Amino acid sequence: MRKYQRGRRREAWFGALVLAAAAVACGADGNDNPATSSGAGGTGAGGSSANDAAGGSGGTGGGRDAAADAGRGGAGAAGQGGSAGSGGRSGASGAGGFNEGGVDARMPPGSSDASSDGRIDGTGGSGGSNGDASADRMEGSGGSIGDAGPDGSGGSAGRSPDAASDGTGARDASGDGGIIPPDGYQLVWNDEFDVDGRPNAANWKYENGFVRNEELQWYQPDNARVEGGLLVIEGRRERVTNPNYQAGSTDWKTNRQYAEYTSASLLTSGLHSWQFGRWEMRGRIVAKAGLWPAWWSLGTSGEWPSNGEVDIMEFYNGKVLANVACGTTTRWVAKWDSVTKDVSSFGDPAWDTKFHFWRMDWDDQKIDLYLDDVLLNTTDLASMLNPDGNSPFRQTHYMILNLAIGGANGGNPAATPFPTRYEVDYVRVFQKK
Repeated sequence: MRKYQRGRRREAWFGALVLAAAAVACGADGNDNPATSSGAGGTGAGGSSANDAAGGSGGTGGGRDAAADAGRGGAGAAGQGGSAGSGGRSGASGAGGFNEGGVDARMPPGSSDASSDGRIDGTGGSGGSNGDASADRMEGSGGSIGDAGPDGSGGSAGRSPDAASDGTGARDASGDGGIIPPDGYQLVWNDEFDVDGRPNAANWKYENGFVRNEELQWYQPDNARVEGGLLVIEGRRERVTNPNYQAGSTDWKTNRQYAEYTSASLLTSGLHSWQFGRWEMRGRIVAKAGLWPAWWSLGTSGEWPSNGEVDIMEFYNGKVLANVACGTTTRWVAKWDSVTKDVSSFGDPAWDTKFHFWRMDWDDQKIDLYLDDVLLNTTDLASMLNPDGNSPFRQTHYMILNLAIGGANGGNPAATPFPTRYEVDYVRVFQKK
C-alpha cells in the first residue's frame, strides 16, 4: 500500500475541500486555488443535500510544483445517487458526495475525516467513475494513482505529490509511490510498514524481558505487528511469568515473579545505523498516565550514556520531550540537553487521537528536533562532549521504537485503559547528497 506523505497535509486538504463544497452547493465547479497543489471538484446541483448531489467539475488547481501538477486532474466523483462530474485540468479528484470517499480507517472510532481516500488521491476511477474506499484507505479501490491524462479529463485521480513547504519528503507524482527527498537530500533507508504481519526482519530486532528503568512491561515480539499500513506496538495489561525470577533477589529484573504488563521494543541495532541526516517519523501516541512511548537513537560505540542518546519523540507524565544526552564523569549518569512541553499546551483535547510528525536534523555541528514542523530543541554538539573530549554524536546511531509502561518516569498506569496502541505510519532516513 502507498501512503500520503504527511498527516498534516491531509488535514489541510480536508479544510480546502470543505470550503470548496460549501462554495459550490448549488452546482458550481471547483475553483482554481494556487495555495493548494490541485483543485477540488465541485458539489453538483440536483439533490437535496451534498450527499445526493451530482459531482461538479474538477478544479484547475494551482500547485506548488508545476511539473508534478501536470496530469493529476480527475473527474468529480459521484455523490450518492448523483452523476460524476467532468475532469479538471491538474485538479484532484472532485468529491461529489460529501463523504463519498469513506472515513479514514486510521482515525479513531467516531471521527469522520472527510479528507480521506476519494478527495485527495485515488477514489474516483477512470473517467470520473466513483470508486469505493477500501482498507487501503489512502487509495480508493476505484482509482488508480498518478495516471491522469494531460488535462485530467477522463483520467484517474493522481496522488497529491507536492513536497511540503518545509522541504520534508513527499510522494512522487509518477504513480509509483516513490518518496521525493527534501532538496539536497537522498533517501538512504525507510520502512513504510506496508506489508501486514511481522515487522520486516531485515529492518528490526526486538528487546526481550525486563530491560531498563525498572519499567513494568515485559518486552516480547508478539506485541508488535504491521496491519493496515501501520506498525502497531500494543501495550497489554496481562500477567506473564518472569523466567528469571529469583526469590530474595535485590535486582529489579529478577525479584519480580510476574510482569503485569507486556509491550514491544523494536530496534535497528546490528542491522542499520546512520551518521547525520534527516530522520522522520509519522506516528500516533496515547498520551495517558503510565505510558512512555518513544522514538530515539543510541550510538553504536560506547557504554550508555557516553555512546550518546537522542530522544526524537518521547512522552510521559503529560508532556512530550526532545532530549540529547552524553556522558559525565559518573558512570551511568548523563548530561542532558532537554526541552519538555505539556501536551495540554497544544490546546487540542483530541491531540493524541491524531497522527503527528517528528523529525531530527543532524549534522556535525548540531541536532535540531521538531514536532509538527515546530522546532523544539537545538543542541550544539560542541557543548555535549564526553569527559574524554569526544562527541558521541559524530558516530553512527541506530534507532529504537518502543512503548514502555510505568517505571522510573512513566507514572502509574493503573487507571489507563488497556490494550493501548502506539502506531507508526513510517520512518525514513535522508542524508545529504
